[in-house]
Amino acid sequence: MVSYEDVRANEKVKIYIQRADESLITMGFTEHSFPHVTKVAEDAKFILRTLGYSERDVELVRIAGYLHDIGNVINRVDHAQSGAVMAFRILDEMGMDPEEIATIITAIGNHDEHTAFPVSPIAAALILADKSDVRMSRVRNRAFASFDIHDRVNYSVKSAKLLINEDLTHIELRLSIDTTHCAVMDYFEIFLGRMILCRKAAERLNLRFVLNINDQQLV
Repeated sequence: MVSYEDVRANEKVKIYIQRADESLITMGFTEHSFPHVTKVAEDAKFILRTLGYSERDVELVRIAGYLHDIGNVINRVDHAQSGAVMAFRILDEMGMDPEEIATIITAIGNHDEHTAFPVSPIAAALILADKSDVRMSRVRNRAFASFDIHDRVNYSVKSAKLLINEDLTHIELRLSIDTTHCAVMDYFEIFLGRMILCRKAAERLNLRFVLNINDQQLV
């Protein structure tokens, strides 16, 4: 069976992730390179493993997380759908079972907030992991005076943790934000749609989504 480590070692995958991020740098986007896709893969793994899904499902969601943004190498617009088609070709060439390929590309094709829907547990875990990756190190712009709202929000995040309670009823995104750089309202201005999507994804996993900012529960 094709493994997560097989996908990480694939030279085509490395090139597509690197070149996709280079394009996003030019367009002024935050980091979408190896740190982002690795974190998404590991957070998605954490979600499904904590909820008791099979180890193969955990492996599949890691693969989906690692490949989810490769479509940016074509264009930022509709990158989820482009990435799903690219992932199909890569995984098919690697000899993955069609059922598993279908599971992965369905998740990838449904991760962007403009067209996303948590159609499966793996898609839901990918959405939650992807939309929860907010952190200072994703900001590439070093000129604070020229920060846009996305730069300010990510730069202001001192810590971000994705947690599941012991009863397996709640998944919480717990953020610590430096409000000298970004007001809490700024976070909602650009992330409200993502948080609504996270709520739907959590419900697909029989969880309630909670957003906690500076020790205040907001969702």
